[in-house]
Amino acid sequence: MTERDKIVIAIDGPAGSGKSTTARRVADYFGYVYVDTGAMYRAVTLHALKNGILPNDKRMDTFLESVSISLSRDEEGVQHTYVNNNDVSDLIRMPNISDNVSHYSSIASIRAKMVQLQRTLGEQGGIVMDGRDIGTVVFPDAELKIYLVASIDERVKRRVAELMTKGGKFFVDDIRRNINERDELDSARAHSPLRKADDAIEIDTSVMTIEEQTEKIIVLAENIISGRK
Repeated sequence: MTERDKIVIAIDGPAGSGKSTTARRVADYFGYVYVDTGAMYRAVTLHALKNGILPNDKRMDTFLESVSISLSRDEEGVQHTYVNNNDVSDLIRMPNISDNVSHYSSIASIRAKMVQLQRTLGEQGGIVMDGRDIGTVVFPDAELKIYLVASIDERVKRRVAELMTKGGKFFVDDIRRNINERDELDSARAHSPLRKADDAIEIDTSVMTIEEQTEKIIVLAENIISGRK
């Protein structure tokens, strides 16, 4: 595949819809760069909470100037998230971060900083990026836009499975409440709300395996790439 053939694949959707796992596998298939934008917002949230910076804090702009976020993959292909060179990959998946991330990700200055970084990462194409505003704000001209959805029961089930692998303590009712609250906050926020781009292809993953939804997106992408040759 030549550089000219490489495209931008934007995958949006609510929490637990399968974005990250699917996006990672699609990127692996094409040899593209994978960017988990949700991890970036979680990293900012974690660092803000550690430093006592509340969402309405007047020090937010100064705080953001001191925050450096980077992503890298280890030899096994696992993506790691760093804040000021500290690996926070596991910490950002804990329930307290899930409870707060939507409050921080709705802040205009935080979104502006993250969007700028995300666009820089994908300006050469050959990237799969997942989040909540990739197809609408970050890359409105992406060649392929996907919007994943899933039932609330399935999304809760997936989040429970993820937290069990991390060894954290949680209550299923709290996870369901958190997902519902995040949906409301993400969809209602003033800056870059969660919504399906007009030209995005919606895929309901409620009864699909990861392999099935990955294959569906790969086929869609290959059709676009073959049409560019």
